[in-house]
Amino acid sequence: MRKFSLKHFLIIVILLISSITGLLHHNHNTTTKNDTNYDKVIYLPSDRYPKTALHMEHAFKKGFTHICTIDRKGVKENRKHSLQGIATKRGYDRDEYPMAMCKEGGTGADVELIPSADNRGAGSWVSHQLSGLKDGTKVRIEVK
Repeated sequence: MRKFSLKHFLIIVILLISSITGLLHHNHNTTTKNDTNYDKVIYLPSDRYPKTALHMEHAFKKGFTHICTIDRKGVKENRKHSLQGIATKRGYDRDEYPMAMCKEGGTGADVELIPSADNRGAGSWVSHQLSGLKDGTKVRIEVK
């Protein structure tokens, strides 16, 4: 019979901790049944912002939610977490979805490099669509 070593014990402990935290961690970025619960719908025009629209469609196909719960106070922290470790490239922005201004954004967001003009134009367009809406408002985002 083999001895149960400290190495084996540590491996088991690490696996247990990983599985427990994985079970307890709720990824708020993914699609849920609550995607039908929202206050407003916006339709990002893909003809005006094709790269941003394509990124959103990629994120939706990966299972990310269409819902953005407005959380303007969380933008800085969400952006810090979503863009951490993602390299920059001249002429491009690191576009995150769900967006940093959404409660669903932050850690685990999908990030793609997108031409700066497209990303910033889309960001301005979204901000304009959501201006006047209070934090906590749930917005469904679609691409048209």
